[in-house]
Amino acid sequence: MSTRHDGVDPEREATVRALVARYAVHRTALLPMLHDVQEHLGYISRQDILTLADVLNLSIADVHGVVSFYTDFRTSPPPPHRISVCRGEACQAVGCEALYAATLTAYRESVDTEVTEVFCLGNCALGPSGTADGRLLGRLTVDRLTALIPPARA
Repeated sequence: MSTRHDGVDPEREATVRALVARYAVHRTALLPMLHDVQEHLGYISRQDILTLADVLNLSIADVHGVVSFYTDFRTSPPPPHRISVCRGEACQAVGCEALYAATLTAYRESVDTEVTEVFCLGNCALGPSGTADGRLLGRLTVDRLTALIPPARA
């Protein structure tokens, strides 16, 4: 990867511009553009925000505001593993709060796993529910999670 003296990666910028070209210059296309960039590149960098602001003729603050408002957007590379625990009402009724707390504890020092919360995965009858690397799981326990994704220590 080559980077210019100003810290800009020309290849990444060209990739972002190519990804968003199909949306033309409609200001209302910012959300789909952000989703495409993140899906393709893994996260939305500061450089990507500058490029999208330029493409859409928006302020950097406008684009950054959208990226920072929605929790689905990442501004740093994702870790190799991601666990999400549902904390919706149906899952609360079957112990998700204890599961979430225990999961946070189990992976507190893990260097390659991110633990997040979600509010309803539509798997209410099999709660507590969650995902491990995108795979939907029901009747979830910390033991099942740590068997699927062992916590990696630094």
